[in-house]
Amino acid sequence: MLLTPETYLYLSFKCHKLIVNTAKTLRQTVSCCLPDVPSCVHDLTCILTPNLVSNKRRSRFHLQQKPLKRVLALIPSSCPCISDMPTCLLCTCLGGSVYCDDLSLDSVPPLPKHTTHFYARYNRIRKINKSDFASMNKLKRIDLTSNEITSIEDRAFMGLPELEEVVIRENHISQLPSFPETMTLIDASHNNIGSKGIHREAFKDMTGLLYLYLTDNHIDYIPVPLPNSLRSLHLQRNNIQMMHEDTFCNLKDFSYIRNALEDIRLDGNPINLSRTPQAYICLPRIPIGDLI
Repeated sequence: MLLTPETYLYLSFKCHKLIVNTAKTLRQTVSCCLPDVPSCVHDLTCILTPNLVSNKRRSRFHLQQKPLKRVLALIPSSCPCISDMPTCLLCTCLGGSVYCDDLSLDSVPPLPKHTTHFYARYNRIRKINKSDFASMNKLKRIDLTSNEITSIEDRAFMGLPELEEVVIRENHISQLPSFPETMTLIDASHNNIGSKGIHREAFKDMTGLLYLYLTDNHIDYIPVPLPNSLRSLHLQRNNIQMMHEDTFCNLKDFSYIRNALEDIRLDGNPINLSRTPQAYICLPRIPIGDLI
């Protein structure tokens, strides 16, 4: 829907207030680190510009950030005042969500304590440290898709009482870290995770886990035990060659039905599913994979 005049004025006021509150910090940083930049930069009129975009399908209100990113990219990391720059000057902060996509970041920036959703996709982050998310008690989702991550400190995601979703797909990770029991979604597809890259019984106590995606890795076994809450398990294009008949079902209790687990993907693995017919008697659907 289109913006009404009242909404336009309200958003303009909010934008102006945001500019006034952040301009002082930005002006100080630019002045002390880049004293020779054009005066318009110091005046911020060419950096922070209200930009209202509306069309028939949707309405958006945001700050024009590309000029700001270009200016910040010129500031050396050794500058004494750059450490005081709020993350929300470079990233986009909307409520509890912080969007730092495609900014060429090489590390996780300091996040506001009220952050609930953090997105840093398509950057150059190489390592995740435990200190990156320390004391982030409201954080629910972390999305680090398509970075250059090779390692994650084992307890980097522990101590986050509200954490539910972690997306670390399309990186170079060989070892999955520990995850809290509150998880509902884990997506570590398109990495380098091998047979020793998953902790023993890593997902056993995640009683609310719904989605586990480990596609396109080097895993050679199904990481059991899996919680009864699980709805979707994607393991396609790994190196799984065999399955035990009690991988999903309880062979000692034929009345056991696993209604939730409706989506199992094993296609692209060197395994013949027809060799273990008893392994699927408790499932609502047979896994997708080779039957020959």
